[in-house]
Amino acid sequence: MKWNRLMLTFALLTVFIIVGCSAESSDVSKQEKEDATVEIEQTNAIIDALGNEITFEKTPESFAALNPGEIEMLIALGANVVGRPTTHGPAIPGTEEAHELGNPHNPNFEKIAEANPDVLIVPPSFQQYANNLQNQGMKVIYTEANSVADIQTTLKNYGVMLNKVEEAQKIIDQIDADIAAIEKAKPIRTLLVYGAPGTYLAALPTSLSGDILEKVGGENIAADFTKEDQYPQYASLSVEKIIERNPEAVMLITHGDPEAVRDAFENEMMKNPAWKNLDAVKAGNVTVLPSHLFGTNPGTKIVDALEEMKNQLQEVQ
Repeated sequence: MKWNRLMLTFALLTVFIIVGCSAESSDVSKQEKEDATVEIEQTNAIIDALGNEITFEKTPESFAALNPGEIEMLIALGANVVGRPTTHGPAIPGTEEAHELGNPHNPNFEKIAEANPDVLIVPPSFQQYANNLQNQGMKVIYTEANSVADIQTTLKNYGVMLNKVEEAQKIIDQIDADIAAIEKAKPIRTLLVYGAPGTYLAALPTSLSGDILEKVGGENIAADFTKEDQYPQYASLSVEKIIERNPEAVMLITHGDPEAVRDAFENEMMKNPAWKNLDAVKAGNVTVLPSHLFGTNPGTKIVDALEEMKNQLQEVQ
């Protein structure tokens, strides 16, 4: 009889231990889930190009942007694009039905309101309009593209917003791999000129085209020119310094009609006979870079821009 009571007591103790362990395991599992939830919630915040921290309580359902490169990156990550920049050519695949919103210099606010995106992607120059758009319920995200790293940062932020961090990282890693595989050109002395008829600026290394030139091995003769206050990635053309440094290649960057810009720039050069003696001019190495790769953010086509710049430099060799 005493033996039976001992066995019963032992069995009851075993049950209590198992139940206790189970409860403790359940508590640990619950805590792990809570920790994981906290971690996910923390990744829903991004820092935009102006340093604004923006948090998303849920994944945005619709996006709009005023730059084709931003649209390319959003589409690459499967975003629902309801607003796109107005372009003369065909729409980026996947955005044919999206509202045309104008461009950063001439936005169509009526169309932006019609598109009514959860998130609107704009350049820093758009700040003057932000409050009005945010009052309409849109989150306004600022991006910039003054370097390859800027474009990769934007991709990373889009991955966070769309809950596609891994997919975004794959694109970023592929860009790095493609850049590493590009064989650098000979360090050709190069002048990069951003221009529209009547206005010409030299691109500094802190500009996207300057960063691209550096990455493919070119030599930017304007690297130490004094930056413009209004456009800090560019500098005024110093004819004296340009003549002194004698570029072997002059590359023009423009948003508008490339041939019109080239003709206008050549006419400008003819006003100063000293331009005629530059190696680039004598050899006919004054070219216009493709506007979709250099006149605006190329987005996922950034490697195409690097390849184009490398090819341009190789033509000079």
